[in-house]
Amino acid sequence: MNIDEIIKHLGLIPLEEEGGYYSETYRSDIIIEKAPYNGGIRTTRSIQSCIYYLMTEDSFSALHRLPSDEIWHFYLGDPIEQLQLLPDGTGKMIEIGNNLPAGQQPQVIVPQNVWQGSKLKAGGKFALVGTTMAPGFEFEDYEAGNRDELILQYPEFSFLIGQLANS
Repeated sequence: MNIDEIIKHLGLIPLEEEGGYYSETYRSDIIIEKAPYNGGIRTTRSIQSCIYYLMTEDSFSALHRLPSDEIWHFYLGDPIEQLQLLPDGTGKMIEIGNNLPAGQQPQVIVPQNVWQGSKLKAGGKFALVGTTMAPGFEFEDYEAGNRDELILQYPEFSFLIGQLANS
């Protein structure tokens, strides 16, 4: 399948602030009464949600952080490079894909409050992944990374931050 066929088949739509395309595939009917974050602003929340996420050579997942863990699952396409910037000032690059002997990981966990940004590995055309969050994702949870602030906090990753930050 080509990119347009995948988008149509899975009903993907543009993910405006982050980049790429997505479709929510699951949202639990089980509701928790008070989310353990967001200052208690939201009083109810789905216990889990899942999406498909498609990255193309013209898009990337802009640096952002979320208040709960996010699990990435690789489905098909080309490998992804994911930058994770940790609260202690360190960071790491993880390669997401299905070539296990090359050190790629088909499942990656981004811990809560870790800045994350992803792009296709050089030469890649697309990657289809899924992500799962518990409690479930809400758009109000998304915190976009600020390029200048992140470079000050993580100077050794300044080149990658420049590639992965929208602002």
